[in-house]
Amino acid sequence: MKKRALLVIDLQNGVGPLIDNQQLIDNVNCVIDEYHQQKRPIIFIQHQDSDLKAESEEWQLVSELHARPSDYYVRKIHADSFYKTNLAKLLAELEINQLEICGAEIPFCIDATIKAAFDRKYQLFMRHGMVSTEHDALIADDVMVQHYEQIWDGRFVTYLD
Repeated sequence: MKKRALLVIDLQNGVGPLIDNQQLIDNVNCVIDEYHQQKRPIIFIQHQDSDLKAESEEWQLVSELHARPSDYYVRKIHADSFYKTNLAKLLAELEINQLEICGAEIPFCIDATIKAAFDRKYQLFMRHGMVSTEHDALIADDVMVQHYEQIWDGRFVTYLD
């Protein structure tokens, strides 16, 4: 049986500023609302390091997110959301075999988590406009997104739109 969860990665106060931040939050909230309505699991991933100290204001989720106490929360210390976390155990307990990915940042935590999840045999899904990153002076914003979407599409991820 196919059972899907939504992974919301690193949408925290201290991450960014993200490209098209408000549009990203609006898009993610639409999907969060959809998952809540369908009673599907939502897992918020929160990165912590020297800049994002656990429990600090920077570490907290962006307040505009439609997160609920009944959702699931995973702390991580590496770009890969599975590395030294309880994510795999949580997914097994929830009998999840499909993941929909959204959040930040594209070349770091999103890319690492997609590839780690793929290696663990999860079926992965995304929607366009659901991931972002900080502006990079070396790569145009739209090129960055298109580049990674081209890498992921059909190899690691199935796009739902």
